[in-house]
Amino acid sequence: MPLPQLTVYRHDLRNRALITLAGEIDLGSAPLVRAALAQCLSDGIRIVDVDLTPVTFCDCSGLNAFLYAAQRTTEAGGILRLHNPPPTLGRILDLTGCGFLLLGLPLGHLPPSLGDAAAPAVPAPPHRTVPLVGVLSGDVR
Repeated sequence: MPLPQLTVYRHDLRNRALITLAGEIDLGSAPLVRAALAQCLSDGIRIVDVDLTPVTFCDCSGLNAFLYAAQRTTEAGGILRLHNPPPTLGRILDLTGCGFLLLGLPLGHLPPSLGDAAAPAVPAPPHRTVPLVGVLSGDVR
């Protein structure tokens, strides 16, 4: 029986990236998530929106990868936000109380370089104008 696969799609717009993850995020695939988010920082991206709509499962390994990436992004003067988490991740965020770290912050808590009084506290991820093309893919083994 083949194991589930995780695919990472990335669309950049200046210093902002939309990362769309598709599949399952668990102990085997969390390193792929970590690598994709770290690559954004390496490429100078400082605003990272992660669309989890196509994710069917995410355990605490995925949460750890997102928290690590959010911390690194904040240290670099940026922000990472999760959008449309699957129910499994939503439940973990509720239980741990760390959803506020990943799902958006009140405007007053944004880094000064990103804050804008006219902008909503949690803007939607950038609109996709091109079809998704996988940039990273890995079999969970």
